[in-house]
Amino acid sequence: QVQLVESGGGLVQAGGSLSLSCLASGSIFSPTIMGWYRQAPGNERALVADITTGGSTSYADSVKGRFTISRDNAKKTVDLQMNSLNVEDTAVYYCVIRALPRGTRYWGKGTLVTVSS
Repeated sequence: QVQLVESGGGLVQAGGSLSLSCLASGSIFSPTIMGWYRQAPGNERALVADITTGGSTSYADSVKGRFTISRDNAKKTVDLQMNSLNVEDTAVYYCVIRALPRGTRYWGKGTLVTVSS
């Protein structure tokens, strides 16, 4: 059974920075894609950024230039560095992992990021 545990959420003022981290445990076949989604109240869960085993990344347009995703394949971790945060970034952030090309998607329980004005 694959498990994901997120850490690093919290409260930050607009313009500030936060770093999220996610640790995966259990067996999942490589290659994989790991990433972060977020869900704000009243909104659907949406992709923030993801990264493949090989290091290819993709970002939502709203976070390009502000967020950076990285991973450590050996440690089974994926991190999200978030800079220049604004109130619209407030959401629960979920870590996700999926074996490529069409494996089951596994989710973490989420970590709350609150950006105050």
